[in-house]
Amino acid sequence: MKVLVIWRLLTVGGVNAGWRNRAIYFKKYGIETEFLYTTDHGGLHIMEDVATVYLTKDEDKIINIIKNNAYDAIIVVDTGAAYKWIQKANYHGPVIVEARTPELIKLQPHLKKFRTIEPVSIIVPSNYQKRLVSILTDNIPINVIYNGVDTSFFRPLVENEIDFENEPLLPKDKKVVCWIGRVDKRKNWPMLVEIAKAIKSERTDIEIWLIGGAQSVQREEFAMTWKEENLTDIIKWFPVIPYQQMPHVYAKVLQSGGCSLATTKSESFGNTFIESMACGVPVVASNIMPISELVMNGKTGKLYRGHDVQDAVKKIYSVLDNPVHHEKMSKAATRHVDRHFAIEKVADIYLQILLQIGQKDDEVKYDD
Repeated sequence: MKVLVIWRLLTVGGVNAGWRNRAIYFKKYGIETEFLYTTDHGGLHIMEDVATVYLTKDEDKIINIIKNNAYDAIIVVDTGAAYKWIQKANYHGPVIVEARTPELIKLQPHLKKFRTIEPVSIIVPSNYQKRLVSILTDNIPINVIYNGVDTSFFRPLVENEIDFENEPLLPKDKKVVCWIGRVDKRKNWPMLVEIAKAIKSERTDIEIWLIGGAQSVQREEFAMTWKEENLTDIIKWFPVIPYQQMPHVYAKVLQSGGCSLATTKSESFGNTFIESMACGVPVVASNIMPISELVMNGKTGKLYRGHDVQDAVKKIYSVLDNPVHHEKMSKAATRHVDRHFAIEKVADIYLQILLQIGQKDDEVKYDD
């Protein structure tokens, strides 16, 4: 069985990390996953070692890719233009829609342009996202399938497994707070700046790692603020860390007695939360949906009020300053991911949908 996933953005982020894990898992069951992107935002290294990746904006090339590869199913992720390409390729096989954008105004164009396409299902990564999507669609089944994490890859590393030679380097006598993601409005880097200022005014034993942002739209604005606010000593910025190195990053955070931090305003899921917890690193994030679906407040991390900087700082301190509780949260976080987000559990739901589709071998997928 061969499946094509179409998405506009080849980013270093949760959508592609989730699909990387699925593609590896599906391969074990004879499903070949290929990916079509129109724009590369630095995410090629995540996908190219696990699957065929097409990267083009040329409509004729896109149509030929769809025509020439005899796909058994096409999955469209937040890409309204894809329905036009599918239609022009005369493809009539099953189409699954993934709705990932967590903002209604941005999600609407991708769910209102199906043309003659009749999706067999809309797949969303959280119950929160299901409620959002249900506002915009009728009569199409909506299935919640959480993103999964490969717990043989993202796991607590023992000391002799950790790569201490490459960046980020573990500081001496400091606990690390790790913030991961794009440097943009939705990920809310200005709140990170305010948190850093508050911590710097009170303590010298905490270092913040900002991982990512090399190709973010607001990277220059952040860089200017980072320097003007004299935060280069407390926030260490690593714009590019290969995805394959992330278990080592989390291992260093864990060894320091630190935590992950998120200041995001909205999410449809949040892969960094489950990756962090899988590696035994507690999460500090806002008490909003769907984060509260993923992080168990007080057990696998701490959730602060809204976007309250002072409460966020308080929650960070409560995680970092209680080693016994930190260890309990670390172990609970790993168990929580094993039980609820391990790739073999959540991807199997997706697998069953694809296998059911694949049983319809006599279906005509293309017109002559």
